[in-house]
Amino acid sequence: MTAIAPGTLPKSSPRGGAARARMLRSLLPALSLSLVLMAIAWLNPRAISYFGFSLMLNLAIPIALATIAQMFVIAGNELDLSIGTFVGFVGCVTATWLKDTPLIGIAALLGSIGVYALIGALIHLRNLPSIVVTLGMSFVWQGLAILILPKPGGKAPDWLLAILAFKPPYIPFPILAALLIAAVVHFGLMRTSYGVILRGSGGNAAALKRAGWSLLRTKIVLFALTGLFGVLSGMALIGITTSADANIGNGYTLLSIAGVILGGGEFVGGRVSPIGAVIGALTLALAASPLLTFMHIPPDWQVAANGAILIIVLAARVLISRRER
Repeated sequence: MTAIAPGTLPKSSPRGGAARARMLRSLLPALSLSLVLMAIAWLNPRAISYFGFSLMLNLAIPIALATIAQMFVIAGNELDLSIGTFVGFVGCVTATWLKDTPLIGIAALLGSIGVYALIGALIHLRNLPSIVVTLGMSFVWQGLAILILPKPGGKAPDWLLAILAFKPPYIPFPILAALLIAAVVHFGLMRTSYGVILRGSGGNAAALKRAGWSLLRTKIVLFALTGLFGVLSGMALIGITTSADANIGNGYTLLSIAGVILGGGEFVGGRVSPIGAVIGALTLALAASPLLTFMHIPPDWQVAANGAILIIVLAARVLISRRER
């Protein structure tokens, strides 16, 4: 047995401290969601029920899908400022063409995903800043939405209404849908070999290129996935609201970015978390209307509340990152 010199104590391993910091960092999204839930339970205990969660998380599904769409772009060190208006465009197509002329509606939605793929190719080939390109595309999607539906109206297809009105036993549908979205995207992006390549395009593009992988293809795939989940978000939103408006998704751009960052994502380095992004979306959905309503705070403070939550989480993440280093 090795004797310990008097007056000395064994020091904690630096690796152990870094591991604890990383674990705490990964638990931050769940911790923020837990704090919001505890606040809601304290203010209104009756809200913590099957009906309460169904009502509070009514819009959580489209927000989660839009957040996942933004996450794919951020995974490639890019940013999409058009996802909100794109969701509105999809909503207008869903409430008009997809209901009245399904073939034209399906073609328009598939074509919009193809446009997103072309945007990714253009950004890579011409080395253009994604912020500028997607900001320009936001006006394009907004204009197309107004052309399709100049004033609020339309109606969601009956099959879409039936899907979003599904009420499973025991677990509210929004929670079940969030779990399914998180599980599918986590497996595809974090557990498959091609998911590693997609994340590698943002983490170490030079090494990926030396390994023989096409950065152009990965960029196209990431933007196409963004378009796909943007389409799903717009359809889910119309399935919940039952009608459309050209401006219905404008707020989703900032919500999606905040959800990704709140869920542990980084703007650089390809560091994203599908599970964390969905948790971040649920946190924003709960912290917006339900929590503010129970606190008797006017709805005008919704954006401020989301910003405050984001700042607090980011400040905690900075402290943890310093500990990790």
